[in-house]
Amino acid sequence: MRTQAGDHQVLEAVTATAEGQRRDRYAALGAAGPVHRLRLPNGVPVWLITSHAETKRLLTDPRIVKVGPEQAPYAHRLPPDVARGIYHHLLYASPPEHTRLRRLVAKAFTRGRVDGLAPRIEETTHRLLDEVAGADVVDLIPALAYPLPITVISFLLGIPRDAQADFRAWTAPLIAPEVAGYDTYAASARTLLTFLRQLIAVKRREPGEDLLSDLVAVRDGEERLTEDELTSMLLLLVVAGHDTTVNLIANGVLALLRHEDQRALLAADPDRLANAIEELLRYDAPVHNTVPARATEPVEVAGTTIEPGDVVVFSLLAANRDPDQFGEPGQLDLSRDCGTHTAFGHGIHYCLGAPLARLEARIALGALLDRFPRLSLAVPADTLTRKPSMTMNGLTALPVRLRGS
Repeated sequence: MRTQAGDHQVLEAVTATAEGQRRDRYAALGAAGPVHRLRLPNGVPVWLITSHAETKRLLTDPRIVKVGPEQAPYAHRLPPDVARGIYHHLLYASPPEHTRLRRLVAKAFTRGRVDGLAPRIEETTHRLLDEVAGADVVDLIPALAYPLPITVISFLLGIPRDAQADFRAWTAPLIAPEVAGYDTYAASARTLLTFLRQLIAVKRREPGEDLLSDLVAVRDGEERLTEDELTSMLLLLVVAGHDTTVNLIANGVLALLRHEDQRALLAADPDRLANAIEELLRYDAPVHNTVPARATEPVEVAGTTIEPGDVVVFSLLAANRDPDQFGEPGQLDLSRDCGTHTAFGHGIHYCLGAPLARLEARIALGALLDRFPRLSLAVPADTLTRKPSMTMNGLTALPVRLRGS
């Protein structure tokens, strides 16, 4: 059975950049059925899963596995040492390799370590807000949403402060390889990989009280991370660990500014903030698609057979707007019980950094709304744009008036 989308329709939501357009296109696909045969903009045919129930079911189905590092962007064009050094991480691994990698990283990336970052996050948030307090209009992405996560992840990993300014230029092409093109992507990957290898060498000679030092030393019996696994996991933590949080903060602020009733609800009861973060994650997820996976055996989805070798992508944004799971999914409702959302994935591939992203968003949004209770958009919402990306659902800018219009 083929779905209404047909074999030749391109997944346009990947390149949709107008505010609201991406969500609308995924909602339309979800309304048409739970599974769709589409092509990505790069020509690769995929099965796109839009149903919440099927997404959660298949993300735990052992017949659906990651495509592997050999299918990563430009894997066959990159110099072999570069490909090995950036693609041997959790997003391209399946059990038993995934189990081994996650166990090793989890030994160093503990909940206690994350919770211990709260004072640093609070101090950084207030410093960033102090720096813009005298302004009328600011772009919240370079003012708060970007520098907070990169400062925190750099502190966590032990990355020198003077290197942080380079990270945005290095990582931007890695987030959207289909937009950057091979030459830009390869140059950024090579530069970042060289930096990470040098940083690892420093931590081996002079270990500190940071996550990277612990990752270099972590063992599970005779198991430890190889050099390529170390650089790959670092790249994943830096790229996914900060860009996801950038999107969560910016998307969350935009959603609240566009829904004054919900913002007022939160202002009247700040204790709602933790639950509000969950609804903001559901409403406008920071990641709209998963990294591709593939079927190893025939898999049935709503009368459609996904054949062995077929590529599968899960639309987290569509799953979180599934009306079979969430009543009136297009409405922002901070009182909603939405603990089943899939914004951070599900099963063995559930995001390892989710607790840190939640903590940063809770502190950042709480401080921002408390400091500037009359915060408002400085431009019409429909003039805002999204970055073209296969995975990340982020705004290009978020101009706001700190004291209202």
